Amino acid sequence: MPKQLLSLIYAAVLIVSALPAAENPANRPPNVIVMLIDDMGMTDLSCYGSKFYESPNIDQLARDGVRFTQGYSACTVCSPTRAALLTGKYPARLHLTDWISGHVRPHAKLKIPEWTQFLAFEEITLAEQLKSAGYATASIGKWHLTPGLKEGDEAYYPDKHGFDLNIGGYHRGQPPSYVSPYGIPTLKDGPKGEFLTDREAAESVKFIEANKDKPFFLYLPHYAVHQPIAGKADVIAKFKAKDTTGLKQKNATYAALISTVDESLATIRAALKRLKLEDNTIIIFNSDNGGLLPTTDNSPLRAGKGSAYEGGVRVPLIVHWPGVTKAGTIENTPAISLDLYPTILEMTGIKPLQSQVDGVSLAPLLKSGAKPDREAIFWHYPHYHPGGATPYSAVRSGDYRLVHFYEDGRDEMYNLALDVSEARDLAATEPDRAKALRSKLDAWLKSVDAQLPTPNPAYDATLDQAGKGKAKKNSLKVGE
Repeated sequence: MPKQLLSLIYAAVLIVSALPAAENPANRPPNVIVMLIDDMGMTDLSCYGSKFYESPNIDQLARDGVRFTQGYSACTVCSPTRAALLTGKYPARLHLTDWISGHVRPHAKLKIPEWTQFLAFEEITLAEQLKSAGYATASIGKWHLTPGLKEGDEAYYPDKHGFDLNIGGYHRGQPPSYVSPYGIPTLKDGPKGEFLTDREAAESVKFIEANKDKPFFLYLPHYAVHQPIAGKADVIAKFKAKDTTGLKQKNATYAALISTVDESLATIRAALKRLKLEDNTIIIFNSDNGGLLPTTDNSPLRAGKGSAYEGGVRVPLIVHWPGVTKAGTIENTPAISLDLYPTILEMTGIKPLQSQVDGVSLAPLLKSGAKPDREAIFWHYPHYHPGGATPYSAVRSGDYRLVHFYEDGRDEMYNLALDVSEARDLAATEPDRAKALRSKLDAWLKSVDAQLPTPNPAYDATLDQAGKGKAKKNSLKVGE
């Protein structure tokens, strides 16, 4: 649907159902804050088992709401997950299946498809949905859904996708610096030495204050905890002084960076309390993919960001819905990034403007424990990544997860209830189950018109091996 037509629809909806400017917060739709952390692994928080990192404020959010133990990102890298969260659709359906602009492996065994490297304007984003119902909308932090053009890149920024305010979002996926001057064209530099995560929190508070008398949607995709790892000197020193005997997680600078995210949540929740908005503001905490190795350790999960395994896609997910969710709930139902789209719409009572949504609403689960009505969740990554991934697709149904690898056509299958580390491949010992899961996966790939890798006529094993090493060295320099 053209954006111009969407604008007319939004205007009509606002005229018919505009909300009073200074309505009592208790009588208006809930505010929504989605805090999306970059590269935060499943076990990077105290409430998820870390014995080294400290996250008291995020832990408190978990105690106040629902902590999912089987939360999943839509992809093993960032851009596809962000697109899935904002549209409610699988990356495979969007044909946006890798981070923008991906890794080049010209001599690899398979040729990757010509995938979409921006968020298509035809998609109706969560921000557009909420804006149509009278919400103020802001994106503060990382965007990474533009093609990275030298000219005209601004045409793809958040403000072209339903956000009234864009602070910090542009084509790059990592900050040039965590300390001001930042070098981010959509963020004015602060005082020398100002820390980026603190600034993002401060800008969030400004937005909340400016819109305290109307419902608002704050999308806060922090640049943290992505490379280049940085932290405040005194906090780094504190973690360096900790005893790490027997611990796999021990990176003091990374711990300090996690602490800034934790502090940002405290800053925002304090503002909500001061403005008497805390009882009418939903807060969702999530990550775009698993933790980056060797910066962190995702044990007991296998591997990490950029891999085909649980360490690449299982992430923290915490939901606090005041007056609805039961404090301290631990939820074992699998949930995935694209579920947040229909969930937020149901939470806010907004009718979807699009009929095609792949995610399922978690609102009934959060309200009463009613399980989502679906058989499986899926992943599709027809790309190569220095984190270990070769082109693959995967399906999880019940306790089982099957991964299909395209280079050699093999399937691996694991029972996650008994083997969360994916150490025992059951594909050969339970062939009927593996066959059924593979059939389910193939049917899904066809249903979403997934783009598949193809044989590469330029394949050269020797040249590709050299290219793999170069890609790994460059992966952090190009803004992934």
